[in-house]
Order: sequence, then structure tokens, then C-alpha cells
Amino acid sequence: MTATRAPGRPNPARQATDARIVAADVCADLRRGEFLDPAFERRTAMLDVRDRRWTRELVYGMLRRRGWIDAVLEDRVKNGLARLTPELRDLLRLGSYQLLFMGSVPPYAAIAQTVELAKRRDSIGAGGLANAVLRRIDRERDELGVVMPADPLAALAIRDSHPEWLVSRWAERFGYEGTSALLVANNAEAPLVARPVGISPDDLAASLREAGVEVEPAPLAAGSLTLRNVGALTALGAFRQGQLHLQDPASTLVTQYAAFPAGAVVGDLCAAPGGKGIELARTAAHVLSADISEARLQRVIENIERLGIANQHPLVADARRPALDGMDGVLIDVPCTGTGTFRRHPDGRWRLKPSDLAVMGVLQRDILRAAAGAVRPGGLLVYSTCSLEPEENDDQVDRFLNERPEWRLEPPPEGRVPTEVLDAGRLRVLPQRHGTDGAFAARLRRAA
Repeated sequence: MTATRAPGRPNPARQATDARIVAADVCADLRRGEFLDPAFERRTAMLDVRDRRWTRELVYGMLRRRGWIDAVLEDRVKNGLARLTPELRDLLRLGSYQLLFMGSVPPYAAIAQTVELAKRRDSIGAGGLANAVLRRIDRERDELGVVMPADPLAALAIRDSHPEWLVSRWAERFGYEGTSALLVANNAEAPLVARPVGISPDDLAASLREAGVEVEPAPLAAGSLTLRNVGALTALGAFRQGQLHLQDPASTLVTQYAAFPAGAVVGDLCAAPGGKGIELARTAAHVLSADISEARLQRVIENIERLGIANQHPLVADARRPALDGMDGVLIDVPCTGTGTFRRHPDGRWRLKPSDLAVMGVLQRDILRAAAGAVRPGGLLVYSTCSLEPEENDDQVDRFLNERPEWRLEPPPEGRVPTEVLDAGRLRVLPQRHGTDGAFAARLRRAA
């Protein structure tokens, strides 16, 4: 994606554009452990639509290319990046991304603005270093290269900007070519995909086209629409009138795979932000959407109110101790490492540690065991993640089935989801194969 213009006018007090200041602030939030999406939403609230779009391209794009940018900088910063402050490293990354990937930004602007930010946020000396490094990158842009390691997986990790440990474990399952395709998919910008609510897909598409939005069918999930040239989503009449919600096809497939019977009473125990519950409410008598976080549950409430959904009921509850019993069906979209959604959340790849798999595994196991107790005899339990990792997916399900002989894996009725996303009765959606986010689900039936 190429921005249509450089960001708004400089802030007179600091001689740096508001958009670039916000980008640096978001990076600081990430260093403090905040997640990208909420940090970006909070920081960009004061920007106009065009500056917000430009800032999103800069921050999200830099994070998708951070590994390669770091390799470029490592070869051009005396004594390496490790000697620099975290603030200065991020400013150099932002400046380099503007130089190398944002064709609408004049090089002089990318350099001068980064230098000014480095002076203000770090030191005068940092401004001089930023000036020298970025000018060198600009001079060498036509023949820019880095020294690549001999190991092909290490080189692949640098080229496509992912941690080497993740690339290595993916290569064991997907092979070199499959892993390369996955990294490329992760570095693509995720599209907006809409699900119609209370309106047919054709009528929603016609309404959106009248508003100047480009619309085409999304892959795999019937009725989903890919949107382009959207502008401000919240300004669209269809959005304000509650005729759509946004959901990647992989998430939609989880609810279609669940195939809870019409008229069922369903528990959605890890509900926020509520998209899966919205889909379940299409056919359920009632959906009880529970989440441990009252703040995150507010997003569920906002969506329910905007869409006018009467049979989706939010409540605060810990999925490890669900305040529900006798459900016809329960969906647990458990907390996970999110390795299937790196194109949407590029900060995730840099935050994740190998030890997180074990930590998440314990939480997932506890939720799965507890949720089973909320399902009536003969009912359904659907376990799902947006992870690609076997420890969070098949291993959890296999362990549960070995421990609980009264449960069995039951594939969905024929035709509920495309056969290409079914793997021995389990849902398995892969970004490099299906062009969507990644997802996993297993549909489990309790003995009557």
C-alpha cells in the first residue's frame, strides 16, 4: 500500500508532524507491553482520516518489515543497533520504512522529520546519528543489501522479517516453500471483510458500492464481502445502520463449523470482541457471551447495540469457572499465541517468546476442562484458536479426548464448511493456503 500523501502539517512546537509523533508514541507503547491495536486506536483518535491512514501504513508496515530493516540498519550503525536506546532504534526503523517503502514521502522529509524526533525524544547526538544513517540508506537505496547468513532458514527469517525460532519450527511442518509462503502472507496487509446483518449480501454490496466502496466476494465464507477503498468505516451508512460487522473468513468458518442446531442455547465463553457470538446469534435462541474482561466486554455490548441483536447477552465471567450450566452448545475461542493472525497483528511476532506456548497451553487446558462441564449431556463443545501451533490445537484436543471417554470428535454436517478446510474432521485454515487468517477448531460431542 502506498500512502496518498505525506502526513499533516508540522507541530509548531516540535517541528514534527502530528502523525509522526503519534507513530513514535505507539512504538513507545509497544515497548511498555501494550498491544498494537488499542495503542493505535487511542493515539490516533485526534488525527483526521487521511493522517490516520498514513500513520497506520507507517506503524503496521514498519512492524511487518522490522527484521529486514534491522538488518539494513545493523550494517550501517557503527557498533550495531544494540548500543542505541530503544527509542532511537524505533525512530530509525520508522525513518527507514518511509525511505524504503513509502513512495509518496520525499526522502528529505523522512530524514529531517526523523532527525527532529531523535533530537527531541533522545538527544542532540541521536539526531546527528539518525541524519548520517538515513542519508546513507537514501544514497544506497538502489543497491541496498545486507550480509545474509549461510543458513537458509536464518536468511529467510531476515528477508521476510520473522523471528528465526518461529521460522524454524514452521519449516519442520510446512517445509521451506510452505514457510516462505506463510511469511509472505503474514507481510500482506489484511483486507476488511464484512458480514451482512439483517440484509442480504447482494443488497449490502449494492449499498456499499453506492457509497464508493469496492466490493467483491470474500474467500471460503459464503456471504462475506471484501471491502476496498473504504475511507472511514464508521461514516458509512451501512455501518451506522447496523447492517454489517467486520470478520475475517477464518473466524466466520469457526462458527459455521460449530453448526450448533437452530434454536439452541449457546455459551460463548471467551467472547470479546464478540464477532463469533454475532454469527452464532443468527440461528441460536440465545447466545450468552461471557468474557473475563469487563473492558473488553464493552466492545461486545457496543456491537450488540449497534447491530440491534436481541438474543446475544453479555456477562462478565471467567471461562475457567464458567457461570453457565446445561448449555446445548459451548464455543471456547481460547486465548492463544495468535500465530495465525500476524498479518493483522504484526506486533505479535516480535512479542512472542517460545515459553509463551507452554504458558498458553496451561490456560487453554484449564478452560477446555471447565467448559466441558457447562455442556449438557448430548451437547456440543467447540474448541478453537487463531493459532497455527500444534501445542495449542491438536495436542490440546487429543489430550482432552484421551482424558474424557464420554466425549468424541464429531465433524460438522456435510456442506457446512468447504472440504478444503477440513482435516480429519477438524477445521484447519492456513494463511499460506487459503488466503485468510489462520484458525483451528474441533467439534466435540458429549455422550447423551
